[in-house]
Amino acid sequence: MMRKISVLLYACVTSLVFSGLLGMVPRANAQTQIQIYGAWHCYTDGCSWASVPNMTTFDTDNRWLIDRDMNGTYQPSVNLVILSFVDPVKLMNLTTDSGDTNGIPIGMNSAVINYFQSRGVRVMMSIGGASYRRNWDKALSGNPTQLGINAANAAKQLNVGMEIDYENSSSPNLTGLQSFVSAYRSQIPYNAAGSSYPARLTIDLGNDDLYLTKLANYAVTNWLQTGAPVLDYSNAMVASQKTSVSALETGWQQHVDGVSGSVPPEAPAKLTGSLWLVGTQPNCDNFSNSDQNTAASFVEDLAPAGAGTTTGMLGFMFWAAGCQGNGTGCTFPPDTCQNGMGGAATAFNIPIPMPALRQN
Repeated sequence: MMRKISVLLYACVTSLVFSGLLGMVPRANAQTQIQIYGAWHCYTDGCSWASVPNMTTFDTDNRWLIDRDMNGTYQPSVNLVILSFVDPVKLMNLTTDSGDTNGIPIGMNSAVINYFQSRGVRVMMSIGGASYRRNWDKALSGNPTQLGINAANAAKQLNVGMEIDYENSSSPNLTGLQSFVSAYRSQIPYNAAGSSYPARLTIDLGNDDLYLTKLANYAVTNWLQTGAPVLDYSNAMVASQKTSVSALETGWQQHVDGVSGSVPPEAPAKLTGSLWLVGTQPNCDNFSNSDQNTAASFVEDLAPAGAGTTTGMLGFMFWAAGCQGNGTGCTFPPDTCQNGMGGAATAFNIPIPMPALRQN
C-alpha cells in the first residue's frame, strides 16, 4: 500500500507512563490540526477477511487500536480503520460464496464494524488493492455503474465509507471509473459535514505523481477540486519500506505542486500521507523515534501551491494493522502498536471521533 523536513519547535513535550506504557502529552502550537490518523486493516489472513472473526480473539489482537493505554479507558490510537480488501468483481456480481456475502468478505461484518465504531473510530472498506488490479479492470469494463450502486448499497447497509484502490498505472479505465463514481454519488451525495459515514468516498494515489499518474490527473481534475468536490480526499500510498521520510515528503510535496503537463496541483486539505506499520519497529512501538514524529511538522505546515487555501495535509494513514501478508509480521500481541500509534494520538491530540474535514 509515498524534502526537506520543515522544523517546528515543540513546547514542553513530556512523557507519561500509563500502566508501564509510554504516552505523550499533546504538542503545543501545531499550525494545523491533524484530522485523519488511521490504519488500513488486513485481519489475520493477508487482507482477505475470508472468515468470521471470533470477537474475543479479535479484541485481544486489536485492543491497542481502541485502547491506547491498554487499561480499559478506551482512548483509541486511531480515528479511522479501513478494512482491506473487497474484490470489485465479487461486489459487482454480489457474489455469495464461502468467503463472501453479496460481494463483501464475511469477516467484514457488523460485529467488527461496531467494535471500532462503538469507540468513536470511523470505519471504511477498501475496494481493490494491488492483488485485485485485474479485477478492477474486469469490473470497469463490465458493469461499473452496477458496481458503484452495489458499493453504495453496501456502504448504507453496513454504515461505512468506501475507498477506491485501483492500482493500474499504465492504462487505467478512467471512463469506467467515472461511471463507478457517478453511480455511487447518484445513491449517496457528497457530505461536507462528514456526518454520513456511507457518504465518505476516497481514492488512493501513488506515493508521488510519478506512479498512477493518469489516475492522479483525472482524480485531481474531476473529483478533488475544493470548489466542487466529488471525492472526500486522496491517500498518497506507501512507498517501499526503506524509503526515507524526506523522500516521502518529496512525494507528498509533488502532489501539492503538481507535475507540469501531467497532474495539476492538489489542495493539501485533500491529501493524507502514508507510512509503514510493522510490529517491533518505531512507527509501531516508539513514537519518539517514529516516522510520524519526524514527518509531523511537514504534514502540519505544507502550504498550498496552486490549489486550496489552507495549510497542512489532512493527516496520516498507516499500512497496515493486522497481518499484511507480505513478510512484515502482524500487529498482534506481543507486537502491538500502542506505544507508537497511541503515543502519537496523544502527542498530536488526534480528534476522536473524526471531525468534519477542512474543505479548502
